Amino acid sequence: MTMINVTVWNEFRHERHSSAVRSVYPEGIHQAIAAYLASHPDMLLKAVTLSDPEQGLGEKVLNDTDVLLWWGHTAHDEVDDELVERVCSRVLAGMGLIVLHSAHFSKVFRKLMGTTCSLRWREEGERSRLWTVNPSHPICRGVPEQIVIENDEMYGEFFDIPAPDELVFVSWYQGGEVFRSGCTWQRGKGRIFYFAPGHETYPIYHTPEILKIIENAVRWARPESIGDVPDCIKQPPFEKI
Repeated sequence: MTMINVTVWNEFRHERHSSAVRSVYPEGIHQAIAAYLASHPDMLLKAVTLSDPEQGLGEKVLNDTDVLLWWGHTAHDEVDDELVERVCSRVLAGMGLIVLHSAHFSKVFRKLMGTTCSLRWREEGERSRLWTVNPSHPICRGVPEQIVIENDEMYGEFFDIPAPDELVFVSWYQGGEVFRSGCTWQRGKGRIFYFAPGHETYPIYHTPEILKIIENAVRWARPESIGDVPDCIKQPPFEKI
């Protein structure tokens, strides 16, 4: 069995400062996701946070990671620019990246997208429906046609992202908005998946269908190999000129 080395990164601020968040994720969002993924025998998990040494992603940790999951919200600006460069270079070299919920506004995602990644939002605890719009995609394996989330934060269009390579999920919200809530891109050799559901005060990461999507995304984003970032080199001719 070939193992997948997965690192779950979380800024881990809400859980420390809010009893409401702590009641839903007492060990942190990163630990809730990591615990589920670690139950699969082909996944080796590491859960790290912004407050850990080297902001959780030192050179060894990053170099040992096949797929990185990123959750952030209030501390995007505290992430070192040097770390952002290392993560982005690692993606270009082949590492998979799964960007969760409010990490749409992270430095890493914005740099890789090249846009503001802004959107409309509303926090009313309203019902949403996550629609599977690309059922043959590997991320949708074993996922129902729709998933009802009873309490969700609304994310709405316009979502300022490049046109996705593949649109996998679309969400509808009780207030009437729709949102491209599951999108993929290729950057260099690396695969990227953005997945919207996952507000910190709602138990969305305890929902089996949501966790199944994240599991599928890890398997989809897993690289066959990770090499160096392609360089711009002077090429001698293969034929006589």
